[in-house]
Parts: sequence; C-alpha cells; structure tokens
Amino acid sequence: MDRTERFYRILNLLKGRRAVSRAEFLEMLEVSPATFKRDLEYLRDRLEAPVIWDPTLRGYRLSEHDGQFQLPGLWLDRKGLLALWVAETMLRELEPALIGETLGPLRAQMERLLRDLDVSPEAFSDRIRIVAAAHRPVDRQVFAVLLAALAADVQIELRYHTRGRDADTARTISPQRLVRYRDNWYLDAFCHTRDGLRTFAVDAIKGARVTEKTARRLPAETLDAHVQAGFGIFSGSDVEWARLRFSADRARWVAAEKWHPQQKGTRLECGGYLLEVPFTEPEELTMEILKHGADCEVLGPESLQSRVRSEVERLARLYRIDNA
Repeated sequence: MDRTERFYRILNLLKGRRAVSRAEFLEMLEVSPATFKRDLEYLRDRLEAPVIWDPTLRGYRLSEHDGQFQLPGLWLDRKGLLALWVAETMLRELEPALIGETLGPLRAQMERLLRDLDVSPEAFSDRIRIVAAAHRPVDRQVFAVLLAALAADVQIELRYHTRGRDADTARTISPQRLVRYRDNWYLDAFCHTRDGLRTFAVDAIKGARVTEKTARRLPAETLDAHVQAGFGIFSGSDVEWARLRFSADRARWVAAEKWHPQQKGTRLECGGYLLEVPFTEPEELTMEILKHGADCEVLGPESLQSRVRSEVERLARLYRIDNA
C-alpha cells in the first residue's frame, strides 16, 4: 500500500482500539520499523495528528482531547496530486479571472503537499504549458451568477449581445448546463423570452442576476437531441449528413479526430479518408472545411457544396484571383 493509504490505516486503527503496539502496526501495515517511524513523524509534525505513546498501555493512542481528528480534506497520493495541479493550472491559464481568488487557498495547500513530496511547484509549473486558441474571456461576475443559478435551480434575467445583429436583448432564462467548447464557454438554457431552447455564448452575456423563480428543468435527452444533433455548438432539428473526402496527407490527422459522436469514417484505397458527419447549421462546418483548403472536398449534400463554393468564390474575388 502507498503512504496515503497507510496514514488512513494508522488513523483507523487508533480510532478503533484503545491502544496499538508498535509490533501490531508493523504487522498490519507490512512496513519496516524505519518506514513506520517516518510515517509517524509525518503524521505528528506535518498533519498535526495527536498520536501519543502511552507507557502504561505500552502502545500508541490518540490524545483523549483530540479523538475526532481527521486527515486534511485534500489528501492525495503523488500521482493524484500532480494530476490535480495540472488541472488547476489549466483552469488558471484559461480563466484566470474566474478562479484566481476562489481557488487560491487550494493552490497554497497543494504547494505545501508538493514540497512535502520533494517536488518544486515552480519547476513543475514551468514544464506545463496551456495554449488557448481564439479564447474569449468571460465576465467573472456573470460566470458566478450562472454557477449560482445552476446550483440553486433558479431562473436568470440577463442582457445578451447578439453579434449577428449587433444588438442587445433582455432575456429571462432557465439555465440547463454549461458547455466548454473549443476554448469558450456556452450556456444551454430554456429562454422564456423566446419560448424555446437556446445556446448562449457566455462571453456575450453583458449582465445577469439571479431571480427567485424556480427554473424550468428539461430532460437531458431533450438537451442532447437539440445541441448534439449535428456538428458544432449551435444545432437544430433538421439534420443533414456531410460527406467529406480528405487527401492522403490530411487523412493522417483527420482520421484521428472526433468531429461528432455519430460520425462515420472510411479509409480509402487511394490513402484518403471519407468522413461522414451530421450537421444542422452549415456555418461552423463550412469554416471547418475551408480550414483544410484543397485537402478537403465536399461530396454532398449539394447545399453544402454550394455554400463552400460561394465562400471560395468570395475569396477569389477578394484576392483577385483569375480563374479563367
């Protein structure tokens, strides 16, 4: 067993017995006398466990005044602690305004635990790099309101900026769930103002407040059917299937990517790759296709072919390319 498990075993033995001898500890923990000594010193000195030696009982016991002692709430083995540090670092880099103050005490406690494991937090952090692409920061107060409403299951009144129309609207919504998609936050919610399920970009919420009205809760199946029906974050109910053929060079990457849970992929004899993916709104899928340039050919449907063709023609006019 690892050291963390031994600490719990030691504490449980002390709580379940009047006293535990050194020999009993060595047998039950299956460790050497030197290891047991180090464990005991760590419990006493670092975790302030009230373990005392009772000469009358010839064994170890907990102090009578501290019989309810518990190990710290954050207690992980080396592997778990390093993983949690990476996760906290990722959140800190992606959303520093959201978690800096909130998780400050947690980070301080993790730093102490890392040093106890002879790991330098500064050196370890230098070996981790988080890069966010096209990330749009969110307002910390707005995010806090969303979390509070989700936890309390109540409605929110907000002011939302629709970029397509460059206009603000007042909305009353029942938040359903937060979604992290391509380095940005979105909120799936039932909009009482529009009487339907909507997805809001959290960075476009300009102000929000919690109300006392109970939120309207939708089944998870309803949410999934609406927002996961097709490719991208903004979805609908009219599903079409895109058939995309990638060149042999690009297939090495695309074949390993997951565009949608229901996608279908086929390796072609020429070395290329055929990807079939459902979509409801073509805008985001069109941008993804154009990202691959001539290495991606749209085989169908015709409506998607036409849309991509129009964008390519617009690009040609923009750069004055002679297609003759």
